[in-house]
Amino acid sequence: MAWFLSKVLAEHEIESLEKTIVEEASGGEAASAWEKLETLRKAQEHQREAAWALLRISDQQLFASEDVADVLMDVATVHGNEPELMALMGDCLEAIRDIDNLNAAPPDHPVFQHVVGRLAALAETHEGGEDEEALLRGLSHAARMVARQRDELAEASYRKLVEINPEKCSNHYNLGLFFKTRGRFQEGMEANRRALELSGEDDEPYVWNLGICATGAGDADVALKVWKGIGNKIEMGRFGLPDGRYPTCKVRLAERPLAERGAENDDPGQEETIWIERLSPCHGIIRSVLYHDLGVNYGDVVLIDGAPITYHKYGDDEVPVFPHMATLIKRNYQIYPFAGTQETSRQLADVSVDLEGDALVYSHTESFRELCACCWRDPDVDHESHEVAEQHVVTGRIAAPADMAPGDLLAQLDKGLAERAPCKLYAPELCRAAGLEARAGVEQRRFELLTGN
Repeated sequence: MAWFLSKVLAEHEIESLEKTIVEEASGGEAASAWEKLETLRKAQEHQREAAWALLRISDQQLFASEDVADVLMDVATVHGNEPELMALMGDCLEAIRDIDNLNAAPPDHPVFQHVVGRLAALAETHEGGEDEEALLRGLSHAARMVARQRDELAEASYRKLVEINPEKCSNHYNLGLFFKTRGRFQEGMEANRRALELSGEDDEPYVWNLGICATGAGDADVALKVWKGIGNKIEMGRFGLPDGRYPTCKVRLAERPLAERGAENDDPGQEETIWIERLSPCHGIIRSVLYHDLGVNYGDVVLIDGAPITYHKYGDDEVPVFPHMATLIKRNYQIYPFAGTQETSRQLADVSVDLEGDALVYSHTESFRELCACCWRDPDVDHESHEVAEQHVVTGRIAAPADMAPGDLLAQLDKGLAERAPCKLYAPELCRAAGLEARAGVEQRRFELLTGN
């Protein structure tokens, strides 16, 4: 049997190993720390105390998530029938799943589904017993970690915890957090409101989630009261929602945000990081014209979560990047692709100042970059250097409000371009929308010449 191959560790040896592993991993000696962790990993097969030490270490996020997931799988396989240990295992899964990256696809490591299955079985076996509450807490967290795959189980567990201990504020908060991430904003409001009542104080996470849920539910009065209550200078404004002055920020838009999808299409689809005009702590207007077709675009109003996924560096400035929670209002802006030529950087984009209303010329070749996952998530990458480029042939899209006549838009573009000669811009689809078929044919040929299509 495997346990004959590993040494039986005394309690003080396990404690010493755990302390040393944490110190070394925290101090940059990951290889040495991992070698010592392997000693605990072997010992856990026949020593429960070693398994507990591994869970405590795993919860501190000191090693690569995939490696820690393998360790947790080993522990869950050996100790899958132990209620106390498995209850903690459910909480530990948060250490190997980036929950701030709200719209990520379900994790593919088998430890997640394995732990959910074991906790579900244990919770049923121990119903009414002293371990039930801890098991349900671990089960609810674990089931929420697998995106929309086990929503019924997660919700039932959160509701059961409220039923068992209705005076515990965190039980209501966790239920509200689940509702928020699933787009059930009215129910999330009620749960977070109850959590605040029971806590007797303005607990920051409870307050923020109440404000986000109120905004998502369209309850502007509650949202305004929440944001003013925590010191925001904000009043009722556009779209019948609170509206204030906030620094612009970025959002990782998803074709299918978590709150708007189900188990059958449980992945984000295409994603794109864009700029928004932030109107409140949790919503804003898209101010980039999208490169991909995500079903949302310039001018639409989106709800964002309160925890940034990462930060993008622009010189000395750090810009938070928030996850896209839901689309609140679709304003159906007209979008027309263009290709053109310019002598200096941003000349075509600058034509936007001559357009009425909210219309603009948005250059993709000067502002859109495909970045690998490491660059996109790395807060030390200077995105200013990534996005600065001088382009003489420019492609992008023109955006205009739904009620602007295409002919009027085209006339405004022509006037702005005349003042910037010899710049040229060709938008055949806009010409067709304006009813100018002959001009559209000419511009189509020039568009294709510049784009190579």
